[in-house]
Amino acid sequence: MEVTNTARIALTALRRNKVRSALTALGVIIGVASVIAMIALSSGARAAIDAQIQSTGTNVIYVSAGSFGSWGRVRGGTGSVQTLTIEDAQALKDQVWSVSHMTPIVHGHVQVITGNENWPTSIDGGNEDYVVVRNWPIASGANISPRDVLTADKVCLLGDTVVKNLFPGEDPVGQIVRIKNLPFRVVGVLAPKGQGQWGQDQDDLIVAPYTTLQKKLLGVTYLSQVMVSANRPETVESTAVEVTRLMRQRHKIQNPEDDDFNVRTVEEMAQTRVALAQTMTGLLMSVASVSLLVGGIGIMNIMLVSVTERTKEIGLRMAVGARTRDILSQFLAEAMSLSALGGVVGIALGVGVSRTLSGALGWPTQVTPFSVVLAFFFSAAVGVFFGYYPARKAAGLDPIDALHFE
Repeated sequence: MEVTNTARIALTALRRNKVRSALTALGVIIGVASVIAMIALSSGARAAIDAQIQSTGTNVIYVSAGSFGSWGRVRGGTGSVQTLTIEDAQALKDQVWSVSHMTPIVHGHVQVITGNENWPTSIDGGNEDYVVVRNWPIASGANISPRDVLTADKVCLLGDTVVKNLFPGEDPVGQIVRIKNLPFRVVGVLAPKGQGQWGQDQDDLIVAPYTTLQKKLLGVTYLSQVMVSANRPETVESTAVEVTRLMRQRHKIQNPEDDDFNVRTVEEMAQTRVALAQTMTGLLMSVASVSLLVGGIGIMNIMLVSVTERTKEIGLRMAVGARTRDILSQFLAEAMSLSALGGVVGIALGVGVSRTLSGALGWPTQVTPFSVVLAFFFSAAVGVFFGYYPARKAAGLDPIDALHFE
């Protein structure tokens, strides 16, 4: 009964000055909405990065030609040096126990033509494990076969973007496309993947046997890259270490500064983006915290004004038997009611802003129950923290002085 009565008196006092109460709560509303929106953006960005990591491949480790030397000097790069061979790739598959799948990669850029349509795109040469390592389902048709790789057959898989530009509304499986005046038979279509980690269109791609690219398209004997997948997620890092050790052994490298290759995992490639997202989230959360701080100061100021305006009322309540803790709890309840109501409205506004950002701008957002609880907790804490001093001042008034206050 005492708690209910205190809450009723607090809400009645707030209703007396509706406009002032609403304006006082506005700072809390903006602060809570900012917290919700910022956490939603951070959670959405992290979820998007995780999804892109999964779409890149299954426990993938990249072994690229070229490396960074001392003082940041770049020695070659993918496709510009000839330090990776098919023997290196086969050794990784045979001698590193935790490697479950391997595909050599030969990369190039081509113009693909069919009928009156043509499209500039990228082409990857791989083997039958390419789609397995990259965790890339085939939407229709079949995969490249080991025989296609062995015989350097002119067959290919098309990405979704290539299909939409060359075969709009048609099934390309079984049809012929020309790449550098060579006819390639389309044996399958890759399922859509969307954007990669760096915003590139992963579906703007053709995949063919790497032997075909080496012998018939590019005229090279080396590899641009080797992609391997670890047998389990927890063995990715140890596999990367073993791959590095074996490559140094094969290339007779004693000093790591002399590496002519580069080994990276998907997680390492995503760390920069994650760190950037966390930095931006921290910055935006700081701004949101300032909004909450300003809202709390506003609550404290208004509550001090309220104590001054209601000094006689406080003296009268004390004269009829109200205890110090009753006065304290009443003004604390008013401050908490202001911040709690501001928190509820702020949560609704924050969810609305998050959905607007997601729908209108296409930004990934994810409102979590944790962010809602956290925002409401902080809004209530702001009410208690900034409302305690005015409440304590009201509770400490002398009843006789309060009754004579003008």
